[in-house]
Amino acid sequence: MKILLVGNPNVGKSVIFTQLTGTRVISSNYPGTTVEYTKGYLDFQGEKVELIDVPGTYSLEPSCKAEEVAVSMLAEGDIIINVVDATNLERNLYLTLELLERSTPMVVALNLYDEAQHKGIRIDVVRLEEILGVPVIPTAATSGMGLKELVQRLPEASLGNVGWHTVDERYATVGRIVREVQHLSHRHHTWLETLQDLSVHPVAGIFIALVVLYLTFKVVRLVGEGLISWILDPFFDQVYAPLLLKLSPFLSSHGFWHDLLIGQLVDGKIDFAISLGLLTTGLYVPLAMVLPYIIAFYAVLGFLEDLGYLPRLAVLLDGLMHNLGLHGFAIVPMVLGLGCNVPAALAIRNLESRRQKFIASTLMVIAVPCFSQTAMIFALVGPHGGKYLAQVFMTLLAVWLVLGLLLNRLTAGYTPALLMEIPPYRWPNRKTLFKKLHLRLSHFLREAVPLVILGILLVNLLHTSGLTYWMARLFAPVFKPLFGLPGDAVIALFLGFLRKDVAMSILIPLNLTPVQLTVASTILAVYFPCIATFLVLTRELGWLDMLRVTGIMLVTALAVGVFTHLTLTCLGIWAWAGVALLVLFLWGEASWREKLAASKEKTQASYKAN
Repeated sequence: MKILLVGNPNVGKSVIFTQLTGTRVISSNYPGTTVEYTKGYLDFQGEKVELIDVPGTYSLEPSCKAEEVAVSMLAEGDIIINVVDATNLERNLYLTLELLERSTPMVVALNLYDEAQHKGIRIDVVRLEEILGVPVIPTAATSGMGLKELVQRLPEASLGNVGWHTVDERYATVGRIVREVQHLSHRHHTWLETLQDLSVHPVAGIFIALVVLYLTFKVVRLVGEGLISWILDPFFDQVYAPLLLKLSPFLSSHGFWHDLLIGQLVDGKIDFAISLGLLTTGLYVPLAMVLPYIIAFYAVLGFLEDLGYLPRLAVLLDGLMHNLGLHGFAIVPMVLGLGCNVPAALAIRNLESRRQKFIASTLMVIAVPCFSQTAMIFALVGPHGGKYLAQVFMTLLAVWLVLGLLLNRLTAGYTPALLMEIPPYRWPNRKTLFKKLHLRLSHFLREAVPLVILGILLVNLLHTSGLTYWMARLFAPVFKPLFGLPGDAVIALFLGFLRKDVAMSILIPLNLTPVQLTVASTILAVYFPCIATFLVLTRELGWLDMLRVTGIMLVTALAVGVFTHLTLTCLGIWAWAGVALLVLFLWGEASWREKLAASKEKTQASYKAN
């Protein structure tokens, strides 16, 4: 038996799913697509049945790939649990009526029932059940209220007594049902609702966004550095390193296998950052240098997602994003990309037009570094001073703005208006947060550790075969005048396609100056995405568009490398003044073009009317 959880986005489906399935969860892509869904198992009448968390949809007339998959999955279900937001009954019941027109038994979980009562919304559940003809169970998933009754009443699932409707008839029926079963009482705004309003205010909202950004990176850095200094470094230095030093004599303390597995010893000791062995640097980089920051970042991101802040950020930045050829929702893939570019690439599929997908993909892979790379930038560049870190991230911000403004001007197509529902602020469920964190960390470890080890293996093979020396001599005449880098840095760029954090770690043994580290870090941040992101985007965009993205990326990386080198060595503030003027010009030109287009549309409409 398959039971489907179906409902609008942000109605608490995932929390109900987590409460009913525990940890027995599998996350996978729907066949033939990159749309991800989650399934688990529920003990029902002594049997283990499959419970599937269907992607959220507002209607059975899909407007994006995720909604297409949601509609396709309905044919697989034996029972549907329609999760309805009790605080927004009118918006949710349209999908309920569509589901009742299908031939699948259904029950309704009237979720967020406790929140509706707090807001002064009273719903006559008995009358709603009579009208729909299916069981209606009030639930509050975060506390577990009603979930036992929901499972107990699954055998009562029925087809309902609502016949076929046209679109207009459905809306009329929804209005009639709401008037009959919902009763409102007056109450004052809570502080949380006041904060909701301030979060999208043009002035206060920007201030709140800056505070959220500051606190996010403060928490991530505090937690990440704490895990490294208090737990991971002591383990690697005091427990793991002595074990490897005992293994070293058995490998003759030098030679191919010793260099491959343990790497080069520094003064008879293991230096996990520069030894470059599979068992040393290969494990230390992903587990001790990167993983702590990934844990902290994904914990904070999951909290902001479940709190309901990200949709408000999308609304707040909608005007800015339109100047870049996108609408506000595109900020969500950008934020996800700060954690890992792969889920960001998957989120881009929810953008409506091909133009938006192309622009968002280009900006994400070029100007949004994943947190693995960000952690390495902090580790390598940070000790040399804040001005070098500022140079890296200010350059990436400038690239994001300038490239977005140019793509908006040069890319054909359209950018639709932002249409999205903003959920109220809700305190996240602890169990759901931990499950989401577990899934994301599992994905990172499955992808990162093997690729880091593969990268270290390639470096060892290149060094043993003498190709490192040959490549350094070949590229030195280009790297030195353009970027101020030694030819050896080409190995880092070569491995950047595999994983950016591996490439960054290759810079450590080169003994680069702070300026050279800043230039190399900036180029690597803009340079090719990791192979996993490249493959996902190729499936999303197709080979032709991905080749266009690659061309733009290579040109941008060259320009950014030269710009950063010149800024740090001779041009200084004048280079940034030029960038500021370019941004202002492109921004003003984009706004002028929008106003001109709107004026033409108004003139044409007036002409047709006359």
